[in-house]
Amino acid sequence: MRPSSSPSEALLRGLSGTPDVDAELGDRSLLQAMLDVEAALARAGAEAGLLPASTADEIARQCRADRYDPAAIGAAADAAGNPVVPLVRELTAAVAEPARPWVHHGATSQDVLDSALGLVVVRAAGPLLAHLTGAADAAARLARTHRDTLMVARTLGQQAAPTTFGLKAAGWLVALVQARTRLSGVCAALPAQLGGAVGTLAAYGPAGSVVVDRFAAHLGLAASPLPWHTRRQPLLDVAAALGGLLAVTGKVALDVGLLAQTEVGEVAEGGAGRGGSSAMPHKRNPVDSVLVTAAARRGPGLVGTLFAAAGQEHERAATGGWHAEWEPLLDLVHLAGGAAARTARMLAGLEVDRPRMRANLDASGGLLLAEAVAARLAPALGRSGAHDVVRRAAGRPAFREALLTDPDVRAHLSERDVDAALDPAAWLGSAGELVDRALDLHREARP
Repeated sequence: MRPSSSPSEALLRGLSGTPDVDAELGDRSLLQAMLDVEAALARAGAEAGLLPASTADEIARQCRADRYDPAAIGAAADAAGNPVVPLVRELTAAVAEPARPWVHHGATSQDVLDSALGLVVVRAAGPLLAHLTGAADAAARLARTHRDTLMVARTLGQQAAPTTFGLKAAGWLVALVQARTRLSGVCAALPAQLGGAVGTLAAYGPAGSVVVDRFAAHLGLAASPLPWHTRRQPLLDVAAALGGLLAVTGKVALDVGLLAQTEVGEVAEGGAGRGGSSAMPHKRNPVDSVLVTAAARRGPGLVGTLFAAAGQEHERAATGGWHAEWEPLLDLVHLAGGAAARTARMLAGLEVDRPRMRANLDASGGLLLAEAVAARLAPALGRSGAHDVVRRAAGRPAFREALLTDPDVRAHLSERDVDAALDPAAWLGSAGELVDRALDLHREARP
């Protein structure tokens, strides 16, 4: 089991997680999920006629995490290689004598831990998805408010052409909505695990399929058509969804951090007292951007571990593949929760400097509209010819004046035509419509 207090638990872990999600990931929560699985197993067996209902009730009564010591169970787990074995021993000792033969009946350790981890993921997904909804709502507000706010679009690290901040925020919005939809769907499909020692459900006789269905129903997890002891696609789907969420929030955070650079100064993170430096009193660091980006950079390694562990032997893993999954899975949920919460806070408080955006756009002296000028010349000079003429003018000190004095330009464009081509608001294409489409998607997908 995860240690209740690792060396960096108090000092560092809070910088990557968020309290409401992490509350579902701690030792006590995982222990309760394991006990919920044992209770569901007993109730399912009773409903299939394998044991008395009163026996199932007795087992369920003892399935309370506050009756057990996670640290002691974790220490005892070393002997068996997983915490289920010592937990079953303690649960068996806790129930009345007649109920003891029915504790953990027909199950194997992997059934309990896989199903418990599924419960933990689903329970943590509640607050996590709420944070994602908050982030998407904040992105939608930015897209709506700044639908027509002009700014510089940047490609390959260079200023490229005009765009709007609304369209940039709309891109964040669509990515956040898609990440939320995917994670929600994966959690809804996450199956319970029950197969017994080798996946045959032999201990249940002809009642095996009934027990499986009732077991899943009690846990609120999907019922799997077959046990998935070494068919790890359900966990790979979770890992991919969480990894995608971290990539999405990391992209948003990276954009915010770049726009907040002193030399750009187009946005700033809000929040009084945040972003200070221990050495430089003037600094206002984009703290949420930094922390979300850090979480996003840790995600691929954890996702990779789960995918690397997925090739497991025969009916049950033999060489550590199953064991390798547990902590990376919980760490992914932890990081995704923190990234979602910080992205919501970052976007909700984002300060947008419209005048600075326009000033940065105008500072190019019209160069960012070179594509627009070339498009006006193309019907007369051809695409390549127009491109060469405009590039020649772009290499001179004053772009507008260079255009107006170039004979190839003057032969086909008037001063009024040139000025019209150099109007950034006229070279936005479908930007406004795309923002509207993103806002429509958000409204339709919002839970």
